[in-house]
Amino acid sequence: MVFVWSRLTNGDPLFTLSQVALNDTIMIFAFAPLVAFLLGISAITVPWDTLFTSVALYIVIPVILAQLLRKHLLKGGQGAFDAAMAKIGPWSISALLATLVLLFAFQGKAIIDQPLVIALLAVPILIQVFFNSSLAYWLNKKVGEKHSVACPSALIGASNFFELAVAAAISLFGFESGAALATVVGVLIEVPVMLLVVKVVNSSKDWYERA
Repeated sequence: MVFVWSRLTNGDPLFTLSQVALNDTIMIFAFAPLVAFLLGISAITVPWDTLFTSVALYIVIPVILAQLLRKHLLKGGQGAFDAAMAKIGPWSISALLATLVLLFAFQGKAIIDQPLVIALLAVPILIQVFFNSSLAYWLNKKVGEKHSVACPSALIGASNFFELAVAAAISLFGFESGAALATVVGVLIEVPVMLLVVKVVNSSKDWYERA
């Protein structure tokens, strides 16, 4: 999803790629310990092998498969690679939308029946997104970074790993669990809020580039 946000702001693709790669590398090593720590605070015990399996299934294996596919496609030249990416693009967006529809379908009744819970879950997400994106955007301006770098920087700093969180919550607690509800609500809140951030950074380009 970070690539989508970056593209909507005409962000530097190489910078975005490097940041996503760095984030994924950190998550490979940090996700399991962080989840174990946070759940431990809530007195919820989750087997370490389950956490490591989630990381392997949802981060490590997809990254390896993507690299193998990339090398295979590049054997046919850059043109063949670009053509394949153009064909895969719409399918990847369709798969993402289908996943979101299924998640909301499983949690639809819970979302409607618990508006106060949804509101309470939304508050920290809103604060985190607006604060992190504003801070990153302002700091990039202060150090004189290009707008095409500041935009993805702000969006990456404000984004969350809800895709991984949703997958881990479902695998650990099931589709209809409270944990799955919390992560699904995170996606529900994050998508429109991130689109709002995209609109803000795009509309403020003249202010950003003003000496």
